[in-house]
Amino acid sequence: MATRTLGAPTRSTVRPLLAKALVPVVCVGLALGAWYAVSLLLLAPERRFLLPPPHAVLTESLLDPATVEPMLRALAVTARVALVGLLVAAVLGVAIGVLMSQARAIERVVYPYAVVLQAIPVLAVVPLIGLWFGYGMSARTIVCVLIAVHPIIAMTLFGIQSVDANLRELFTLGRATRLRRLLSLELPAALPSILTSLRTAAGLAVTGAIIGDMFFAKGQPGIGTLLDTYRARLQSEDLLAALLLAALFGVAVFALCTAAQRLTVGRWHASGR
Repeated sequence: MATRTLGAPTRSTVRPLLAKALVPVVCVGLALGAWYAVSLLLLAPERRFLLPPPHAVLTESLLDPATVEPMLRALAVTARVALVGLLVAAVLGVAIGVLMSQARAIERVVYPYAVVLQAIPVLAVVPLIGLWFGYGMSARTIVCVLIAVHPIIAMTLFGIQSVDANLRELFTLGRATRLRRLLSLELPAALPSILTSLRTAAGLAVTGAIIGDMFFAKGQPGIGTLLDTYRARLQSEDLLAALLLAALFGVAVFALCTAAQRLTVGRWHASGR
């Protein structure tokens, strides 16, 4: 009788893994096919500069060290701004969400301002940010915070307010203090919501960093500064290459937040699985 090697992958485990790996490959293939179709079939040769084919972007930009090196340096600047902005937004968002959860009066006063902050287009307040805080790295970080903080506030408040009422009554019967209730019950219960909001805020922080690069060019140029320069010069290959690098960075930040969520709450909450 045939024996199965301990720990060897079986057909039932290999197939789901292959299917999971095949879906992204097929999606990337379809996207590249559509890109080639638009560039080579729909655009006339004299208008092909609007959307160069993928191999032109690869050979003329991404594989050219003299071209890609400034992009990587600029991306490092944007990454630093985005990560600092995300960290500040996380601290502020959680703190404001916790503060609003402790008293209805505070929620009624603070939450409308958070909604207004989210509703106002950030491009409308960018001139004021530059006027008040200068046109350097601080202004770029503030743009990141303004864009990324609202989902953290909303999800922190939602997570704390969604705690099981029976557990609240249990802590009340145990004569738990407000701080003990917050640290032992409310924040742990709200952790999945907070981590989910961080995944959303991660992409928003990258977007805010790129917007800040475009409007606040003082200091080291970020990837957004290069995007604006390439657009003005009609350097389509470099423009698309910089966009791809920025997109890959955004995906990497999102994946990092997803991994942190799985490590933190993956064993006991569905949002981390």
